[in-house]
Amino acid sequence: MATNVDQSPIATNIFFTKYLQSLTQTPHRLRKRMLATWTPDQELNRVRLRSGADMKRKLMWYDLVALGVGGMLGVGVFVTTGPVALQISGPSVFISYIIAAISALLSSLCYTEFSVQIPVAGGAFSYLRVTFGEFVGYFAGANILMEYVLSNAAVARSFTDYLCHAVGENDPNSWRVEVDGLFKGYNMLDFPAVALVLLLTLCLCHGTKESSILNLIMTIFHVVFFGFIIIAGFCNGSVQNLVKPGGLAPFGVKGIVDGAATVYFSYIGYDSVSTLAEEIQNPSKSLPLGIVGSVLIVSLLYSLMALSLCLMVPYNKILKDASFSMAFRNIGWAWASNVVGAGASLGIVASLLVAMLGQARYLCVIGRARLVPNWLAKVHPSTGTPLNATLFLGLCTATIALFTELSIVLEMISISTLLVFYLVANALIYRRYVMISNNPPSHTLLFLFLLSFFAICFSISLKIQQQLWGLPLFGGLMLIVTAFFHYSMSRVSHPTGWSVPFMPWPAAISIFLNVFLMTTLKLLSYQRFAMWTCLITLFYVLYGVHSTYEAEEMKGGVEEVPNPSVQQSKLDIQML
Repeated sequence: MATNVDQSPIATNIFFTKYLQSLTQTPHRLRKRMLATWTPDQELNRVRLRSGADMKRKLMWYDLVALGVGGMLGVGVFVTTGPVALQISGPSVFISYIIAAISALLSSLCYTEFSVQIPVAGGAFSYLRVTFGEFVGYFAGANILMEYVLSNAAVARSFTDYLCHAVGENDPNSWRVEVDGLFKGYNMLDFPAVALVLLLTLCLCHGTKESSILNLIMTIFHVVFFGFIIIAGFCNGSVQNLVKPGGLAPFGVKGIVDGAATVYFSYIGYDSVSTLAEEIQNPSKSLPLGIVGSVLIVSLLYSLMALSLCLMVPYNKILKDASFSMAFRNIGWAWASNVVGAGASLGIVASLLVAMLGQARYLCVIGRARLVPNWLAKVHPSTGTPLNATLFLGLCTATIALFTELSIVLEMISISTLLVFYLVANALIYRRYVMISNNPPSHTLLFLFLLSFFAICFSISLKIQQQLWGLPLFGGLMLIVTAFFHYSMSRVSHPTGWSVPFMPWPAAISIFLNVFLMTTLKLLSYQRFAMWTCLITLFYVLYGVHSTYEAEEMKGGVEEVPNPSVQQSKLDIQML
């Protein structure tokens, strides 16, 4: 016993000595690792070995459509539509949803091609790591995780709002506990939201297929419920509410565009489908149907729901919280207000379930890359789920949901989402025209730079009212540069399997829209984003780069896994 006690300080001293030696080599290790890339074959086979057991392939294409629809429905309409209609876009909020839908659809096409070519659970993290290197992949992965955790916490708190209305309680804060010693915005403790997050965490630990069946049942009820709201709104609403007071767009074109940037939060969810690539039967056929199909269905429902809300209630009388429930009360349907509260609560549970499903798989693959502690990468052999990552992120989400109000996190979520989708679109063009077609990278990089530059100039012209001449100028330059790039690249190879049609136009427009929408967000969003960027960069310099350097450069890559059957199962994915 005494010997063990004496050895403990020695082991600690050895650890810190080695760590300090590693820190002295930081510049060298950054040069070796920041731009280091993996091939798709390595992602599909070697890296996946680090999770030990396989995730179980039990999902079909209809599971993916239901997961995508369930993941998105409920978040946007019930959380963002009211505040955006009241404060940003007015009755034209449905146009904001259409603009955001176009951008989301184009981004979903980029995700789909990557997910078919690299069907692993890492989503955008894996796509960017094989294209632009380790640091860009890590940067995107860290932002995705922040987006998921914050949005899930926000959605969990909105669950409490609608649950209150479902039982006839008009004040949602009556179910929260106010603490005087905390800052405003963090002082209303939401224990029902915490209970929901923890319950869903346990459900996700049990198995993906079981969670998918639960989601499918809730999504079917939820779509029927959406249909009820849309029909009721159109039948009992008035077109006068769209034009009075202030007209269809009382905040102008700027309000419509600003609203689109905020409601983009609503489309978080389809990227969760790409993280299930290791759990899908026949991913090359199921993933395009699941990702693109769910975005199209949700885009239609979102636009109709937003329109029905503004038909029922003038925009200046819409409440920020539980806006649909209160809209039905305003038209005299008090009973429907309770139904809406119950249906919205169900939809929020479904969307939260899918989002928490996706966030754990992102963290699992980041753990495989050794950018975070590798115990987060472990897959439970009996359930086939990333158990440690699910539990860890569930606790993080529950903690934030306990304290933080929705308004604090909404724009922070949008900027992270837009940035990651922007990077994926850039990566798709670079991969298609440089890595697959073997063209010189300089032409493609110049094209990508010009696209972003023209999008920024276009946005500045819109903000400066006296410089509206810049809108046709920079919009036209974007079209000319894209057309020139398209026709000048004579040597273009198409990847096997599903690929985005009419390249580079869909990805180029996605880049333009994502940059444009990012510039509409408030300065506070960028200040908070800058703080998060500094934090994750510091973590990479102090931990991530040293962990990956030791795993890849000093140990020669992936550790051996004692069970040879596991290796064989890794290769099965290439046969699908």
